[in-house]
Amino acid sequence: MKEQQRSAKLKRLRYPAVVVVAVVAAAVALTACGGSSSPSSGNSSPAAGSGTSFVGSGSTFAQPLYSAWAQTYQGVTGDKLNYQGVGSSAGIAAIEGKTVQFGATDAPLTESDLQTNGLVQFPTAVGGTVVIVNLSGVADGALTLNGSVLAGIYLGKITKWNDAAIKALNPGLNLPSTPIHVVHRSDGSGTSWIFTSYLSAVSPTWKSQIGANTTPSWPAGAGAAKSAGVAALVHQLQGSLGYVEYSYAKQNDIATAKLVNADGKTLAPTLESFAAAAKNATWDASRGFAQALVDEPGAAAWPITGATYVLVQKDQPSAATGKKILKFFDWGYKNGAAQAQGLDYVPIPASVYTLAEQQWSQVTAGGSPVWP
Repeated sequence: MKEQQRSAKLKRLRYPAVVVVAVVAAAVALTACGGSSSPSSGNSSPAAGSGTSFVGSGSTFAQPLYSAWAQTYQGVTGDKLNYQGVGSSAGIAAIEGKTVQFGATDAPLTESDLQTNGLVQFPTAVGGTVVIVNLSGVADGALTLNGSVLAGIYLGKITKWNDAAIKALNPGLNLPSTPIHVVHRSDGSGTSWIFTSYLSAVSPTWKSQIGANTTPSWPAGAGAAKSAGVAALVHQLQGSLGYVEYSYAKQNDIATAKLVNADGKTLAPTLESFAAAAKNATWDASRGFAQALVDEPGAAAWPITGATYVLVQKDQPSAATGKKILKFFDWGYKNGAAQAQGLDYVPIPASVYTLAEQQWSQVTAGGSPVWP
C-alpha cells in the first residue's frame, strides 16, 4: 500500500492524534455540543483568552470523550485542554517523566507502579473495543465471531475468510476463500491491552504464548499507529480485520462484527451492552480502581469492554496547577455524562466518582492537599 494513500486516508478520519481546542466563545461551544441541553456549570461565559491551558496525553480510546469535554469546558471556564492522543504507553511515560499535567491510559497501572512513580489513578469512563472488518458484500453487523475464532485469527492459525470455524458461525453468509488481512496497533496501546486481555480470557493458547500487553509480540498481521491508523488501514484494505474503540468505527462508518459473549449470546456493540458489562465492575480504590472488564457474565454484556483511567502526580508544582487538573475531571464527572453517552461511553457512577475524588486528597503541593 502506498504511503501517500494511507496518509490521505488518515487525514480524512476523525479524531487526529493531537487535539488542541481553539479559543471559542461559550455560546459557540455550547451550540456545537447540542444547544441549551449541553452540559454546563451554570457560570456565565468567560472572556476569550481569560483562562489558562493545561496538557494531557495518552489514550486514543478516551480521546473522543476528552475532546468533547474540553470544548465545552473551555466555553464555560476559559481553561483550555491540549490533549495529545499518543497511546496509553506514551501517556504513562509522559506523566512519569512529568512532561504533561496528566496521563491517560486504558491499561491501568498496578498498585506497586503507582506507589513507585508517585501517581494517583482514577477511572473516567467505560467503553467498548470492537472488531472492525472490510469484506466485500458483508454489511455492518452481518458477520459473527467468537473468542476462539478471534484468537485463532490473531495467532495466525485461521487465515482464510471461508475457514470452517468462521463458516459455522455464519451459515447465511457467502464467505470468500481469500486471505484475512490482520491489523493491530503498532504502538503501545491500552486498547491493545483490553483486546489481548480478552484473548487471554478466552484462549489458553493466547494466554500462555502472548498474554495481555500494551505491546504484545503479535504472531500475525500488520501494525498501524494509534486507533485512527488501525481504522484507516482497515478502511482501505479489502479483506481486513482489526480492533478499535467503538467511537472510531461508528464515526467513520466502518463495519463491525457481532460477538458471542460469555453467556453464549450473539451481540452487536451498543452503549447498553457496554453498560451491562460495566455492572460487573468492582471499583477498588486501594488498587487504583484497576480491572479488566472482558468476557464478563451476563446475557447483554459486551465481551470486550474496559475502563479508561487518568494518572496525576501526587506531588504538584503548585496548588493552582494541581487543582486545575482535578477541576476539569470533577466537571466531567458531574456535567459530562450526556456527552459521554452521546459518544457511546458509559459514565462513571456518582458512587464511584465520589470514591475517586476522595483519593484526590493524596494530590498535594507543598505538603498540603490541593483538593477540594
